[in-house]
Amino acid sequence: MCGIVGYVGYQGAGPLLLEGLQRLEYRGYDSAGIAVLTPSGEIAIRKCTGKLGNLIACLQGDEMPQGVSGIGHTRWATHGEPSDINAHPHMDCRGDIVVIHNGIIENYRQLKRQLQEEGHTFVSQTDTEVLPHLLEKFLSQGNDLETAMRRLMPQIEGAHAILVLSRHEPGKIVAARIGNAGGVVLGYGEGEMHVASDLPAILPYTRHMAFLHDGEMAVITTKGAAYCRSDGTVVQKDSQIVPYDPIAAAKGGYKHFMLKEIMEQARSVTDTIRGRLSLEPPDVLLEDIPFSIEECCSFSRILAVACGTSWHAALVGKFMIEELCHIPVEVDYSSEFRYRRPILTKDNLLISVTQSGETVDTLAAMQEARQRGIRQITICNVVGSEATRVADGVIYTHAGPEIGVASTKAFTSQLVAFYLLALYLGKARGVISQHRMKELVDDLAHLPNLVGRLLEQDGQYDSLAQQFNQRSDFLYLARGVNYPIALEGALKLKEISYIHAEGYPAGEMKHGPIALIDKRMPVVAICLRDTVYEKMLSNIEQVKARGGLVIALATEGDEEIASKADYVIYVPPISHLLSPVLTVIPLQLLAYHIALQRGCDVDQPRNLAKSVTVE
Repeated sequence: MCGIVGYVGYQGAGPLLLEGLQRLEYRGYDSAGIAVLTPSGEIAIRKCTGKLGNLIACLQGDEMPQGVSGIGHTRWATHGEPSDINAHPHMDCRGDIVVIHNGIIENYRQLKRQLQEEGHTFVSQTDTEVLPHLLEKFLSQGNDLETAMRRLMPQIEGAHAILVLSRHEPGKIVAARIGNAGGVVLGYGEGEMHVASDLPAILPYTRHMAFLHDGEMAVITTKGAAYCRSDGTVVQKDSQIVPYDPIAAAKGGYKHFMLKEIMEQARSVTDTIRGRLSLEPPDVLLEDIPFSIEECCSFSRILAVACGTSWHAALVGKFMIEELCHIPVEVDYSSEFRYRRPILTKDNLLISVTQSGETVDTLAAMQEARQRGIRQITICNVVGSEATRVADGVIYTHAGPEIGVASTKAFTSQLVAFYLLALYLGKARGVISQHRMKELVDDLAHLPNLVGRLLEQDGQYDSLAQQFNQRSDFLYLARGVNYPIALEGALKLKEISYIHAEGYPAGEMKHGPIALIDKRMPVVAICLRDTVYEKMLSNIEQVKARGGLVIALATEGDEEIASKADYVIYVPPISHLLSPVLTVIPLQLLAYHIALQRGCDVDQPRNLAKSVTVE
């Protein structure tokens, strides 16, 4: 959720940085800071915990650093608690360079250990602080700031957005983007340049924008920007005019909101994680869950209620919680829950899942549980919505606005929220050991980068859609934790392309759906290298024996499946509980491209609404 801003020009940098950070407050944060290069050649840093208003209050009068270049940041903690020391920006040992950063440096422990052995002194608990010390190391070897950044980029693992300022190279900011979990946008002005993590910070000053892509960096001065890749290859990049039309601007250059929201998932997943995951020591922090350890241990059963796509998230959550917490979980459609006269006891916990927080059936189920004295947690995307007021505790997904009616990024954020909750409850109940927690936390820290890798393969779906856009029926098959993703993939296709599609647990194929399979029936099979791999291969062979066409989702490196399926979409290897976050993305893209080729209204499918507020 962190926000980054930078400015090089002729105006006072401090006030401009604060204005930019204010426009990024919607992203969420727990501390803020700015760094300004002063006329005397020193870097003045001001930072503090809490809301931006705290920082602004500290900068009244003479406390505002003077200078015409600077960088600013709002942080949501991942490594180290929210504190003045852990807030960005961070400096090197000599006070020559200052860095702000979005992302998680997956190999920071090794880098920090190596730098400490070389004599570098660290003052914070953050992973970010390895960046200024690495740059300090490369600069001491005779490199300029641009070359030092190019040497740094291959050294760090994960997905990142980085801004750097040096007192020895005034009037310059170096920016870099690695992976797909955070944006970097540059704004061109007359004799000045702006840079930020998102458009709202820059739009008041200019409509001339350029965007960094994965592996690119920019050297920014008052005259403009020069672009290259980490290997030094020059990149030609022209600015583009972002229209005043707020809807067109909000689409960010994408043809549809749905595609934009699909492609934002590396970032939205990161934003759901940010502030809640500690890698050292490994832990999960859910400050809006008010239950004591004793209460967490007292729950004997969990009931999850949701509608539509959120119901599919709850089904995945059932697998996560039962495996990691050893608590039985029942999943209900919200619309059925109160009419079946559910048996509820005081040691039950209700989890509601709702994107908008205003879905009437889910609210009715929550009210039913509340009247019967049942403790509640809601997983929701909208701060202050009715669901968050009814529930005792809340996990906000922080996915950002989702305009497309068919949910994409909100769904994957719900899956991550369930995973965080499962870790939280599992630790509280003593089910997850410290060693196991480290493994589970590390798996989650790697997830945004894997999502980004998967989204880079968008090109294959258009050709697949050409093969299947005139089919009238689809069957989606999977087992275990990915069975709900078969349901979600079928729902996405139904919602936006109007093609009839069904999701089934693959073990049930011979109990009915196999009668439908022929050469006109495409079958989408989620067949990862997991504990049910051999059984899924058997299902694929049964489909092929009846003339069916198979589109398989498989683990990268699996060559065997290519000889059995007609088409294969590969996803990166990941732990089985997090695999649904990856397997759903190809199904979202396939549905989108099929609907597009059929001429359907992708963002506003017929008869559907974003939030169902009537029964």
